[in-house]
Order: sequence, then C-alpha cells, then structure tokens
Amino acid sequence: MAREILIQPLVTEKVSLQSEKLSKYGFLVDKGANKIQIKNAVEQMYGVTVLGVNTIIVPAKQKTRYTRKGIMEGRTTSYKKAIVTVDAEDTIDFFEAV
Repeated sequence: MAREILIQPLVTEKVSLQSEKLSKYGFLVDKGANKIQIKNAVEQMYGVTVLGVNTIIVPAKQKTRYTRKGIMEGRTTSYKKAIVTVDAEDTIDFFEAV
C-alpha cells in the first residue's frame, strides 16, 4: 500500500537543505492520496514518526521547442508532492540501498 502512495523521494538541493536543518523530506505522491494516507505510508515504509505533512499540486506547463521541422508544442504532466516533517531524532536515508 505504501508503494502505491509514495512514488519516489525528491532529491533536490532545496529538499536536501531542509532535511539537514529542519528534518523535512520530500516525496512525489499519488494525486489522489490525502495527508493521512501519506503520513501512514511514510511511517510504515521508513519506520519514523511523522509530525506533519504539507502537500503541493504542481500544475502542468506548456512547452515549446523550435526544431528544423518547425515549432513543436507540448506540455508536462501535473504531479503532487508532499513535504513530510519527521521527529528530530529520526532520519530517512534514501541512499542506503545504493
């Protein structure tokens, strides 16, 4: 169940700084998942205590490329991400299996 809600962890500079200083971790999550489901999935998968969950739906963007054959237009897909705050003594290591 946790696999279906949590799609992948976010590993960006901003989220890395938040995880070091504020114990906040980012995940790409299923669009239909609510905060309670995300909290339960993170606690079940990583064995940490979740204090709070903030969710953001990132809207789709229009993209345009100029190629030899002319202008190509398209769009990116929208997605939902969650910023999860864990207890100060808990940590999540995304690279432990590497």
